[in-house]
Amino acid sequence: MYFVFLALWIIFNGNLTLEIFLFGVVIAALLYAFICKFMEFSIHKDILLWKKFFLMLRYLVILIVEIVKANVSAMKLLFSEKNEIEPVLVRFRTTLKTKTAKVVLANSITLTPGTITVSLEGDEFQVHCLDKTLAEGLSDGIFVKELEKMERM
Repeated sequence: MYFVFLALWIIFNGNLTLEIFLFGVVIAALLYAFICKFMEFSIHKDILLWKKFFLMLRYLVILIVEIVKANVSAMKLLFSEKNEIEPVLVRFRTTLKTKTAKVVLANSITLTPGTITVSLEGDEFQVHCLDKTLAEGLSDGIFVKELEKMERM
């Protein structure tokens, strides 16, 4: 967080001189000390966020790839003359423990075309899928595996 404050200081100043940089170092340190004392933040949380940063970046890339793959699947399904679309409502339980991970999973499912998270109550998800082929792997798919990795940290 300290480096974020320092980077914002430099960006908002518009130019970089030795004076601006040194003053930014002091201001960023004061802001960091403030949030550590009054906003229940700590260096340990900061380190944990940096460790999770690469996992979050990996999750974002996987999400984008899955969105593209789901777009292709949905387009094939919609433009195919042979296949009949069979919408299905799927219920499944997840092993994710944190509320944040569950909400991220629900939003990731909704972002992929052809699926919408209808409800999330406790550990149980209810997902509407455009076709039963899109319902495969919801409960133990790549999203769940990546979120479980983040929870273990």
